[in-house]
Amino acid sequence: MAKSNSAFMKPMKVSGELAEVVGNGPMPRSEVVKKLWVYIKKHDLQDPKNRRNINADANLQKVFGGKKTVNMFEMTKLVSKHLS
Repeated sequence: MAKSNSAFMKPMKVSGELAEVVGNGPMPRSEVVKKLWVYIKKHDLQDPKNRRNINADANLQKVFGGKKTVNMFEMTKLVSKHLS
């Protein structure tokens, strides 16, 4: 396994807010992102007009620092704050 990839695969602690969405950790970042997308699709939270935007429900708003809408890139950054 390439060294640069090992950080991505390393199980990380998931915050309480994020656990409401993706389940309890520890889990690798790649798994967190995958589960986040499952949640977003299941609850139909992708903006129909701009697919890059995620419209947060109450659980995701806690993860997104209270924001109602974030784009995919911002989402990754905000989710990182909930991993340690």
